[in-house]
Amino acid sequence: MGSGVTDVATMDDIAKRLGVSKGTVSKAFSGAGDVSEAMRRSVLETAVELGYTRQVRGWEAPRLCVFIENVAYARPEDFGWGLVTGFRKLAEPDGWQVDLVPLSDELQRQYRYDAYMLRHNYQGGFFLGNTLSDPWTSEFRTCRTPTVLLDNHNQYNPQVTQVGIDNDEAMESAVRDLTQLGHRRIGYLSPGLGSYIYQERCRAFFRALRIHHLEDDRELAGHSDDLNQCLEVHLPRLLERGCTAIQCSHDLLAREVLLRCLALGKAVPGDVSILGIDDLPVCRELTPTLSSIRQDRTELGKSAYYALNSQIHHVHISCLKLHSELILRGSVGQRQAAP
Repeated sequence: MGSGVTDVATMDDIAKRLGVSKGTVSKAFSGAGDVSEAMRRSVLETAVELGYTRQVRGWEAPRLCVFIENVAYARPEDFGWGLVTGFRKLAEPDGWQVDLVPLSDELQRQYRYDAYMLRHNYQGGFFLGNTLSDPWTSEFRTCRTPTVLLDNHNQYNPQVTQVGIDNDEAMESAVRDLTQLGHRRIGYLSPGLGSYIYQERCRAFFRALRIHHLEDDRELAGHSDDLNQCLEVHLPRLLERGCTAIQCSHDLLAREVLLRCLALGKAVPGDVSILGIDDLPVCRELTPTLSSIRQDRTELGKSAYYALNSQIHHVHISCLKLHSELILRGSVGQRQAAP
């Protein structure tokens, strides 16, 4: 079989490679109890190496998997709710069974990504909230399973698609409107840069500052996974540097920044304007209401299915970006003249 990689590998090929019977290979795939976990792992890893693809039986619904990590999705107000709903709205009428699987380090260490997908007969995967440090992230560069990543780099693999909003467009629109309102020094707050999306939004923010000829000193940004450090160290520093507007990387952080500014005696938006990203329902529940860059999460979920279905049918999409919408509410206003 030459290099051992073929599009038409069979169970016989796997059995010959391992020196076992075809029946053992079949039992390994079916999860039979008389096959050891070590043998099952060897069968799956060899199947991945040979490029074997399990066929869906006539009575089975083909299956897709949505992996979820660091994203709330149980309630309509949660960020992940619309993403999952949008994905299922298109996938299930097309005949797919959609499974939701919490993504943990333990799961990722148990099997390699392609082997896990082969074991459970998933035809493709959609990832929400995975990070750059996840064990499977490095495998996306070479995986053979059709895969879609929300807000994560596609690793230059034809089998992997990135889906998200156009962050350059989003940040440029926010900085443009703030500039038109007279803000000349704008700060940025974010969790730590351990995920691709937070890195990308930070880069997009500073590109937007340069487009509008604003100061782009890196000291105008603060990053920490410790919320208290964002609120007690970085926020006061930005205010002391004269920032009259602060863009936050997501709404939940922006909510805490707004509440902390009010607690410090700052008028919002009189002293400082605040924006988030996502346009979650909480934005409309605050006083003042929170301005935000809206991304349509249901449409993103639908786009993820479109991209994954395209991958499965050998249309290799690198990146699919949707437009965002800047929603200005009570937390953003005209810059007040200095006394």
